[in-house]
Formats: sequence, C-alpha cells, structure tokens
Amino acid sequence: MDNLKLMALDAEDLAIVSAHVQDAVLKVSGLAYDARSGQFSVVVNRFVWETAEARGNAFERRRAVLLFKRVRSVRSIGFSRTDPEKVLALLALQFEQAGEGPEGTLELVLAGEASILLDVECIEVQLADTGGAWETSFKPRHPTGE
Repeated sequence: MDNLKLMALDAEDLAIVSAHVQDAVLKVSGLAYDARSGQFSVVVNRFVWETAEARGNAFERRRAVLLFKRVRSVRSIGFSRTDPEKVLALLALQFEQAGEGPEGTLELVLAGEASILLDVECIEVQLADTGGAWETSFKPRHPTGE
C-alpha cells in the first residue's frame, strides 16, 4: 500500500482525515506546538482502516504525522503533558465553528474523556504516513452503545 497523504480544508475533509486516524495511538512526547509558525504536530501510530477488511486476521499500523496549521493556541484536558511516555488513544477530530467566519476550535477527542483543543484561524490539516509500517493482530473495537 502506498503511503497515505491527505489534506483537510473544511469540515467535510476533516471527517475523512478523522476516519483515517481513528484509534491511532500516540505518546505525549509526540505532541509539538510552534507558536511562531502557528503549527501543531502529532506523531501517531495509526490503525490502517482502509485495508482492514481485506487483510483477514492480520492488520497493520503505520507511523504518521498530523499537522495542524494556523493554530493560535493549544489546550489539553484530562491528561498531563509533563509525562512524555503517557500513551493516548485518538478517537476523532471535530471542529466547532466560532461565529460566521472560518475560525473555531478543532478538537482531538481522546479516550478517557481527554482532549486537545486547538483554537484555529481556519481548518488546515495534513495527514501523511511517514513509513514504519508493521503488522498487528489486534483490531480496535468500539462498544455499540446498546
């Protein structure tokens, strides 16, 4: 499989990127914010959902980088950023528009009722696999809410 490269410039695009990073795992040490450039990056090990059904019992994870541009500020809720080895599970990316313009809050929804909130000028997100693929026998499952 070729390396995945996606870009999101609106809420519809963001939903597609979100689907590709659902169940990604990351360490706090993989979070980086550069206030000067307005960029926030996250190094993740994403579950490769796009090939999961075709692979049978063997699945794949890939190293990838999520890059958020035009970020004004970053806040975290539900975990300490001082523990670099803390592992977090990414569930979804969501955007809440503020007013009529393109600005708003982009939320990285994490397991355990945690989240990372990015105040952004607009949606500008890139996802790129950086190689480092490996096989896993574990496929993430989600409760059905019954």
